[in-house]
Amino acid sequence: MPTPRVSIDKQTPAIYKQLVAVSAAAKQAAADAGLDRTVVELVNLRCSQINGCAFCLSLHHADAVAAGVTEQQIAVLPAWREAPALYTDQQRAALELAESTTELPSVDDADCAYERAADILDAAQISAVTWAAVAINAFNRVSIMSRYNVHPRP
Repeated sequence: MPTPRVSIDKQTPAIYKQLVAVSAAAKQAAADAGLDRTVVELVNLRCSQINGCAFCLSLHHADAVAAGVTEQQIAVLPAWREAPALYTDQQRAALELAESTTELPSVDDADCAYERAADILDAAQISAVTWAAVAINAFNRVSIMSRYNVHPRP
C-alpha cells in the first residue's frame, strides 16, 4: 500500500492562501490587460494537460465552459496548432507562451515562442499570461503531489 500523501494545502494553509491570491491576481491582470476570460481558462487547461493533472483538468473544464470556451476547443486543445480556425490570435499566442512556460524548452525555442507571442500580445498581456501559467503549474503540482481525487459530477 502506498504511503498516504500529505495534503499540503491543509498542512500549510497560509502558503496555499498565498497561491490562491497569486492566481486571483493573475486573472485580474489578464482582465486589466484586455484578455478575454477564455484565454486564461485555455491556459489553465493546456498547462494541466501537459502536467497530467486530472484534478485541475476536471475543475477548469467547467470553468472554461462557463467562460465561453466551446467543447470543440476543449476537445482539440492538445492539437491546437492543427486547428487555427478554432482559436483567436490572442488565444494561440497565449497557448504557445503558456506551453513554453510549462515545458521550459531550450533558450532558442523559448525565444522563438516569446517572439511569436510578442507579435500578438502586448507587455501587460504577456505578463498576465505568464503569471497565469505559473499559477496553474503551481496548482498542478500541489494537486498531483497531494493526490487530489477527481470525483464524478452529478
